[in-house]
Amino acid sequence: MSTADDTPEKLYAAREPIFPRRVSGTFRNLKWWIMAVTLGIYYITPWIRWDRGPNLPDQAVLVDLANRRFFMFMIEIWPHEFYFVAGLLIMAGLGLFLFTSALGRVWCGYTCPQTVWTDLFILVERWVEGDRNKRVRLWNAKWDARKLRLRMTKWVLWLLIALATGGAWVFYFTDAPSLLKDLLTLNAHPVAYITIAVLTATTFVFGGFAREQVCIYMCPWPRIQAAMMDEDTLTVAYREWRGEPRGKHRKAADADQLGDCIDCNACVNVCPMGIDIRDGQQLACITCALCIDACDDVMAKIGKPRGLIDYMALTDEPRERAGEKPRSIWTHIFRLRTMIYTALWSAVGIGLVVALFMRSDIDLTVSPVRNPTFVTLSDGAIRNTYDVRLRNKHGDDRPFQITATDAEDLQVRLEGIDGDTVLVPADATKLQRVYVVAPAGSGPATTERTGFRFWVTDTIADERAFSDTVFNGRAQ
Repeated sequence: MSTADDTPEKLYAAREPIFPRRVSGTFRNLKWWIMAVTLGIYYITPWIRWDRGPNLPDQAVLVDLANRRFFMFMIEIWPHEFYFVAGLLIMAGLGLFLFTSALGRVWCGYTCPQTVWTDLFILVERWVEGDRNKRVRLWNAKWDARKLRLRMTKWVLWLLIALATGGAWVFYFTDAPSLLKDLLTLNAHPVAYITIAVLTATTFVFGGFAREQVCIYMCPWPRIQAAMMDEDTLTVAYREWRGEPRGKHRKAADADQLGDCIDCNACVNVCPMGIDIRDGQQLACITCALCIDACDDVMAKIGKPRGLIDYMALTDEPRERAGEKPRSIWTHIFRLRTMIYTALWSAVGIGLVVALFMRSDIDLTVSPVRNPTFVTLSDGAIRNTYDVRLRNKHGDDRPFQITATDAEDLQVRLEGIDGDTVLVPADATKLQRVYVVAPAGSGPATTERTGFRFWVTDTIADERAFSDTVFNGRAQ
């Protein structure tokens, strides 16, 4: 027999909407500036022009999937140079580790795209529906013409922002002015419309409705950050030893026994995650520091020192409880762990810069043809066949001379060309079949494998590149 007590516990709770109150202060102003800069970079970058000559695109930043290349101002990355992209991703990961170990989830609180767009959506919501109390009343009110009008206005503005977000993304993958014209005339490729639709929908839902749930349930970083932080990490925290016990009645007989916290909930009301920082460190906290601005404002009004909620490290807690001054901020930031991250980050960056400036404007890759491995000619000579891919990174056509060294008597012949020079188009690759012949009785024709080197010379700039390979075969 089942009873009411046997009812299984619900494992799902519906989302409770959060209505952050407007706040002003140092950290809120910093977030406004970061939002303006990051969104400006995102929306404007595809429209920046960069003259690369007649044979290359003039978009400053372009992921050219059709030609499998990446352009960023004066830098051009080819498919075989993907290690530059891998290096940048490694630097991004190390940078995230560095900032998290020094300042907690500062990335999440200030520059994460989810945070930036959610802040923007909340700004629109506050502009349309009013500040926190008005939005709460509107949420609880029954549906009528006014509520429908405000909601539709807000959703339309959100949708326009989301559409601009998805539209800006596709402009990074092809010429922006041309794509915009094709989009408006309905002549763009279906992939462009599908990509814009998907990004518009996800931005609209994540920034407008999911918000803090993306950070709590979808993002893996809150689970990883614990490994990046230690007791010396500076993060947003509540000085419980100074604020407790809380109390609102400052004129009561025992008011002198109360802490500085007047339990006004200002820190809770401004939190975009809906948490109470006074409960300690929590997975949901993104360290946006808006609670610091709210609390400092209250402390100033009641004549108490600022900093009841502040950036602080756990190692400073016993010192402050004992009435001593906390250690310098720089002592927490410049410690062994962060210096190791900085050294690794710098080493990868320096390596990428050195590799970028050391790379040649010509290149080649050699692939021996294995079917057959070699051919014995009628005069007893041994012939090997190679596919040589030549890369010309210059902005004009260049003649490339192909020769072989490190083995005696090897003769180089180019398929379809009279001579040893082939013209490679500007900023392109050319696949050239090359025959290498060792006369009968020569050194390479008397051994199973002979190493040698292909040389390619740009006869105009006198630049050279090489690739080592093997000559196979022995005369019978």
